[in-house]
Amino acid sequence: MIHTTAIIDPGAELAADVSVGPYTVIGPDVVVGAGSVIGPHVVINGPTRIGRDNRIYQFASIGEAPQDKKYAGEPTRLEIGDRNTIREFVTINRGTAQDEGVTRLGDDNWIMAYVHIAHDCRIGNQTIFANNASLAGHVTIGDSVILGGFTLVYQFCSIGAYSLTAYGSGVSLNIPPYVTVAGTPARPHGLNMEGLRRRGVPEATRKLLKQSYKTLYRENLSLQDAIKVLKDRVKDCPELEIFVTFLEQQKRGIVR
Repeated sequence: MIHTTAIIDPGAELAADVSVGPYTVIGPDVVVGAGSVIGPHVVINGPTRIGRDNRIYQFASIGEAPQDKKYAGEPTRLEIGDRNTIREFVTINRGTAQDEGVTRLGDDNWIMAYVHIAHDCRIGNQTIFANNASLAGHVTIGDSVILGGFTLVYQFCSIGAYSLTAYGSGVSLNIPPYVTVAGTPARPHGLNMEGLRRRGVPEATRKLLKQSYKTLYRENLSLQDAIKVLKDRVKDCPELEIFVTFLEQQKRGIVR
């Protein structure tokens, strides 16, 4: 299962059925879970933890030191969950001591070619990052987010669950859950209705979310006034509660 030209450090721990392609280099303090397949010419440095059933394609660089001038060799780490697809030339860096010291990628994510995930990013589950999407440091991405090709996300931004960016979007402010954005700088363009439908969100809930979007973006209210109106509608709607909670936590500001 391990090609004869691969170089595996004795300090790495690979499950018995892990497959490693030719000319791949795996450094010390790397753990790879069962069922994972690592292609040729991949470089994985530690401390890095990779879960089960991941597929990492050729020329990816995983767990390398952060691209941060303040980094001074601290033992920061990268944590990758289960069943992720990481395509060609993807780069994922470890965290920094200025944050929690960890970069995290959850489960069932689809990371396409040339994507860059910088230090201290936190990625949820079931996301899709199209080719050449790039995250600066300390970015948070919620579950089921879709980033269009060549999307650029500025450092410390948060992108809420089920939101979507069009290709070539430049994101410098936070994006609330369910919202679709486009342009540079990114501007809101309605809700990700197709994504909500595909995930089985009931029509009544979709209508409530659409009404809430209009309250936030089309009634000329301040953010705090919009939150007050939306909180009265939450009741037993978890989808709207996620939306309102995200807005309440904002310090950086949202796309408007």
